[in-house]
Amino acid sequence: MTYACFSVSISDAIAHICLKRGDELNTMIPAFWRELPEIIGAIDANASARVIVLSAEGRHFSAGMDLAAFAALTPDEDEETGRAQARLMRSIEKLQRSFTCLEQSRIPVLVAIQGACIGAGLDLVCACDMRYCTHDAFFTIHEINLGMTADVGTFPRLTKLLPDGPLRELAYTGRKLEAGKARHLGFVNEIFENHDEMMDVVMQTAREIAVKSPLAIWGSKEMITYARDHTTTDSLKHVATWQAGMFQEEDVREGLSAQIEKRSAEFDDLLADKDLF
Repeated sequence: MTYACFSVSISDAIAHICLKRGDELNTMIPAFWRELPEIIGAIDANASARVIVLSAEGRHFSAGMDLAAFAALTPDEDEETGRAQARLMRSIEKLQRSFTCLEQSRIPVLVAIQGACIGAGLDLVCACDMRYCTHDAFFTIHEINLGMTADVGTFPRLTKLLPDGPLRELAYTGRKLEAGKARHLGFVNEIFENHDEMMDVVMQTAREIAVKSPLAIWGSKEMITYARDHTTTDSLKHVATWQAGMFQEEDVREGLSAQIEKRSAEFDDLLADKDLF
């Protein structure tokens, strides 16, 4: 299928989703917000990959939301204020779901970032499982420079990814978070000299994940995200309930046998969702 904002390929159980509007700084036009959840949802529902790698063409990862998307959110002059603002709230929640789908997917998402990653671009990478960047990458909560509060996912996620003081500094000043400091604060996993080197390592990491039990990977992603947002007591209960239903002796037996026999383990894919209607 052809998309306006993305190219998609799947090989060796790895789905590579690439922002393809590099000449336009990969700004997020209205089509972007429809296409991303559609792509992620299809890969997840069909269990067509075990890992997702997200990258971007061009000098910069993304300059954030395009002005056309902002314009689409503006109410008409003759619309009643309360109803127009209520609709705006629903529109913002829809934008948020375009990134939340990355967290809710059963499949880990690795993102490779070069150059500018600002505004909604930062929202996007915050929703991914692991972040990698080139030495020239930088991150900016750009909304404050435009006179608005970031609203598509920056603060709910960044409060879990950055210390309080540095986050507030970035939020209040609109300064750049350079790659080196981002690595120092633990926001990115690793920094690379150039895009090719970064993609080689990210793809190698994806291959390492792809050979693990996809059910165990799904469970691990579920538990990490759940524990981030809940108490230890709630998280312990959740993992116990998960294991009671999802623990599979077949995968464990295969994993142990592969180690003893010094071979690669072979695990079944996840099942695709059934079409109920």
